[in-house]
Amino acid sequence: MAWEQAMGSHAAGGSQAPPPVAAAGGGERQRTQYPYVTGNSVIAFKYKDGVIMACDTGASYGSTLRYKSVERIKTVGKHSLIGASGEFSDFQEILRYLDELTLSDHMWDDGNSLGPKEIHSYLTRVMYNRRNKFDPLWNSLVLGGVKKGPKGDEKYLGMVNMIGTHFEENHVATGFGNHMAIPILRDEWREDLTFEEAVKLVEKCLLVLLYRDRSSINKFQIAKITAEGSTIYPPYSLKTYWGFSHFENPSQGAVGSW
Repeated sequence: MAWEQAMGSHAAGGSQAPPPVAAAGGGERQRTQYPYVTGNSVIAFKYKDGVIMACDTGASYGSTLRYKSVERIKTVGKHSLIGASGEFSDFQEILRYLDELTLSDHMWDDGNSLGPKEIHSYLTRVMYNRRNKFDPLWNSLVLGGVKKGPKGDEKYLGMVNMIGTHFEENHVATGFGNHMAIPILRDEWREDLTFEEAVKLVEKCLLVLLYRDRSSINKFQIAKITAEGSTIYPPYSLKTYWGFSHFENPSQGAVGSW
């Protein structure tokens, strides 16, 4: 065959491709080519005293809502919270990176500690580095926090996706929330929201996602971070109403529907 002759001549020239790297259990090393166990939307925004973050506790195995108690919001160091959409095992790997980063920072013992801006910058480099290796971490990450700065307590909120695209904003959302929650936040968010008002607003966004996103479940977790520290509240459910006419007969009046 022509391709066999070409391979033979290539080998005869002394320029062979290196053999594939073997994994510990035998065979070739495999990369995450497709996310399997995934979490969906994370919503976060600044309020008067800090940053609030929320998501549900579901994780889907493909299109099956397999796990109902997966916590996707974690504390990072003294000043930050992280929330993640996407592949849960990759999020666990990111948490391992962050544990190593915060431990290394603590060992300097210089009286300073990494703030949310520094951790967000670190995550953008990690995600972009892995993207360039064609071995991405399949996550969209939200990073929020509060740290004392030259102008007092400074609130920070940013996000980064699996290819390293990142930005800072007053309110962010990942997954389906980027389409359904962001318009609500643009209309109703204020910088001087109290914590109680912030909870009502984030619950409104979560309820819309519960109605509209088939991967969402009615078990939510809210977290906040202020200058005093972070708090991750236990999961709880929201009161729902499914008697809307378009829920009962969604195809009524739709053009070309069955």
